[in-house]
Amino acid sequence: MTHERPSADAPAYELTVTRDFVAQHFLTVPDPGPEGEVHSHHFTVEIRFSGPELGEYGYLVDIDAVEAILDDLEARYRDSLLNDLPEFEGLNPSVEHFARLFGDRVADALGDATPTGLSVRIWEDDVAWASHRRSLE
Repeated sequence: MTHERPSADAPAYELTVTRDFVAQHFLTVPDPGPEGEVHSHHFTVEIRFSGPELGEYGYLVDIDAVEAILDDLEARYRDSLLNDLPEFEGLNPSVEHFARLFGDRVADALGDATPTGLSVRIWEDDVAWASHRRSLE
């Protein structure tokens, strides 16, 4: 059995934390069909951090700190109509936009931490998800 070394640009560590909640939206595109009516999704959010090294205490990022960020974000989005939130103003509230906007808030709240990458994957049901990935460097 051969062990391949990761490439120089591949992160050596990843940490994922998930959260789920129900929120509502309606799509604002031409001819949205039934998605143009207010409806709910049971969203599952996966926040994945990546980076080449661990911090002083052997963490890529402190899971308790991530949980606190997700507590705040869950409180913001749970049972809300996404279309009414300021970050969605002028945007079709697609799951793709939601993944990016959710990531914006995670990155802003993270502060000075070890991860160099952040990926947000949001499942809007059992079969469909979208993600957004960014560098934190």
